[in-house]
Amino acid sequence: MVRRQQGGSGKDRPVYMISVAAELAGVHPQTLRIYERKQLVQPSRSPGGTRMYSDADIERLRLIQRLTQEEGVNLAGVMRIIELEIEKEKLEAQLEEARAAASRAERTLATEINEFRKSMRADIVHVPRGGIVRRER
Repeated sequence: MVRRQQGGSGKDRPVYMISVAAELAGVHPQTLRIYERKQLVQPSRSPGGTRMYSDADIERLRLIQRLTQEEGVNLAGVMRIIELEIEKEKLEAQLEEARAAASRAERTLATEINEFRKSMRADIVHVPRGGIVRRER
């Protein structure tokens, strides 16, 4: 099953009935029903059961059309491409989280190293004859 990620953007807000969505995507409404059965697109439903498509759905429908019509990809291939795209988006988000965590860890470590160096300087004094003596507390 291919699912789109829910992002909180307005692109996921269902606004188009099937006839409008089909026209915007350049396909027949029956094609949209086929895509839904094959789980390539999952429109929302109104309380009355009417299919409602979002801008994100329209983008996906256009992608499906381009892949099938211009690139010659069959629907199974389209499904796999969409699954891989979703997985790529998830991995990119995880990578960004890991980079942010690494950056936070680097800053924390740098702060701790600086504090340790400061504490070491406070405990060590240079004796003029060249020896180092630990200060008594």
